[in-house]
Amino acid sequence: MIRALTGFSTRHAWKVIALWAVLGLALAGLSPMLLGRVTQAQTGDFLPKSYDSAAALRIAEERFGVKPDATTVTVLVARTDGKALSAADQQRIEAEAAELGKRRVVMPRKDDEPAFLKPDRSQTPRVAPAMTAPDRSFELLSVELTGSAVDEGVQEVYRTFRDSARAQFAGAGMRTGFTGGLAEAADSADDNRTAAVIGSSLVTGLIVLLNVLVFRSVLAAVLPLLAVALIGGVATGAVAGAAELTGLRLDVSTPGLISVVLLGIGVDYLLFLLFRFREHLRARPDQPAREAAAEVSGRVGTAITSAALTIVAAFATLGVATFGQFRSLGPAIAVAVLVMLLGSLTLMPALLAACGRKMFWPSRSLRREPRGGVAARYGAFVARRPLALLLGSVALLGALAAGMTGVRMDYGQGGDSGTAASATAAEISRALPAGVSDPTTVYVTADGGGTLDTARLDGLSRALAEVEGVGQVAGTVLNQDRRAARIDLFLTADPQSARARELASGPVRAAVAAHTPAGTSAHVGGTAAVFADVSAAVDHDLTIVFPVAAVLIALILLLLLRSVLAPVVLMLSVGLGFAATLGAATLLFQHVLDEPGVSFTLPLVLFLFVVALGTDYNILITDRIREEMHRPGPARAAVARAVRHTTPAVATAGLVLAGSFASLATTPGSEQIAFSLTLGILLSAGVLSLAVVPALATLLGRALWWPLRPAPAPAPAPTPDPDPHRPRVLIP
Repeated sequence: MIRALTGFSTRHAWKVIALWAVLGLALAGLSPMLLGRVTQAQTGDFLPKSYDSAAALRIAEERFGVKPDATTVTVLVARTDGKALSAADQQRIEAEAAELGKRRVVMPRKDDEPAFLKPDRSQTPRVAPAMTAPDRSFELLSVELTGSAVDEGVQEVYRTFRDSARAQFAGAGMRTGFTGGLAEAADSADDNRTAAVIGSSLVTGLIVLLNVLVFRSVLAAVLPLLAVALIGGVATGAVAGAAELTGLRLDVSTPGLISVVLLGIGVDYLLFLLFRFREHLRARPDQPAREAAAEVSGRVGTAITSAALTIVAAFATLGVATFGQFRSLGPAIAVAVLVMLLGSLTLMPALLAACGRKMFWPSRSLRREPRGGVAARYGAFVARRPLALLLGSVALLGALAAGMTGVRMDYGQGGDSGTAASATAAEISRALPAGVSDPTTVYVTADGGGTLDTARLDGLSRALAEVEGVGQVAGTVLNQDRRAARIDLFLTADPQSARARELASGPVRAAVAAHTPAGTSAHVGGTAAVFADVSAAVDHDLTIVFPVAAVLIALILLLLLRSVLAPVVLMLSVGLGFAATLGAATLLFQHVLDEPGVSFTLPLVLFLFVVALGTDYNILITDRIREEMHRPGPARAAVARAVRHTTPAVATAGLVLAGSFASLATTPGSEQIAFSLTLGILLSAGVLSLAVVPALATLLGRALWWPLRPAPAPAPAPTPDPDPHRPRVLIP
């Protein structure tokens, strides 16, 4: 099947290239519109309905008309001279707020940007007075916008509203400050815009530079990026289409993560093909390039398919998770990787066939077999000192893994980020409870279709006010038919902090359970409550996803390697790499930088990426070791040859993938993920694949492939002498 696909692509190279070019360019242009229809913003929407905060969200939407994709900005308005607000000032503020609430905010567009490619987020915000500071130093306004806080169009609408409000209040002698999730996201994007551009440019430059240094070629340096860009455009469209057909909703961060994954593995797969193609052309200089491309693509395509299916299997297991953000991420990446696999077996072989030996122009390396170099010397070292290399590698990984001691999960995003939104939040918290701009809300509904009144809920309000950590309780608000009520709690802790989560899931819910009137039901919602439930959902999912993914990966390795012992060796090695990476992240962020803990998504993301993507390199080198062991000679010599030929490919691919993940550091809040994935890939490629696995293969020899040990081919018989009686001359 694989050889048939690669063979067809090399025979019809230009047709295959044209088809991918048309599909890639078309779907890449339509992707923003397609993805805008299948993404959702609220974390709470990903929770199963059985969770308390998810039930609170449903009541808010059904009984109080809260929009499911609403995002709130809190506006601080104060006098520029620092004096307390007078009654006239407050009237002026409320009048200006009413005026702002009537004005439609138009999303700005570039002149040359087609309107259909970017969803129009223009809207009229809901603006209302919220609260006045006890010392009357400022008044807060609540501004409700529709859309995700990380949606570029929504951020543009917010910036337009912010600038308009700032100018309008400045004309009245007032200063303004803006805070909330949308304000924080927009400020972070503005502050990191330059860093993001530089990071993307550095990754692109790294890939081009590495390819130039390795291949000394123009086409080999540029084609990987062009090919991956085309395939990536098709993959993004396929993900959006699959989500639309199945009703799956993606988290807003998923498209960016897919792009990084596809860039890394796509360039990796093309590098595997390029290295083997160059090696084959050197060994068989008289073979037509098209035939060589078909032969190499068919051979390497098997390893690439196994590597890609490993990633697909690992991420597909997220489909059994209860937390919707994981459940949608897994299938999305699985679909994207399958498209990349299809591109690797069609577009990439077609490029090799179309370019032929010109792929490596102007390098003249095809005309000669290169000297052994560093890779050959390292292969000889592995064969000569496998035990020392293995012990040293295990000691390094074990030392890093020890850092997991005392690891804590961090579910919050609070803290001072240094943005203008963060500074405004700090100013508000000096006069009011920290949770005033993002309250924890108790929703009460009457059972059996009855009605409620505020007096009936006074006992619950008083009990909530006595909970330590609740700074203030707002008045009870009834909905229109009086069958539901809401009570806002302003916690003293940052709503996204661990303390707020502990309050919402512990004392607040305990007080609600103890003091909810008979004949009613109550649920606790809000950011703190949502993240508390997310914590529980993630802990549950980790116990399911880890073993299921491990079993699926092991089965794929078993089928690929046709061995019992080899998959065990590879799984143990990548497991140690996962532990070492998580330990290093814990050491750096939790113990050295004194952060609350590591991100709650980090263990799962690391497991999937380091185990699945790291296995790519293990598959490549073990497949080559088995191939070399079929040749005459001892097993140690086979390992040395395999290491010599695969070290450049694995090292280059590892650096490219690590560089791709490092670019995530320019995204606010992704520093932990960027560091951990970068380190994990470097350990997988440099330590596991090029040290641990070859060392074990050297020590175990052909027993590594038990029960189907590869038998060495018989040595070629010496050429018979046509004249055995001819006198021989011995040369000393």
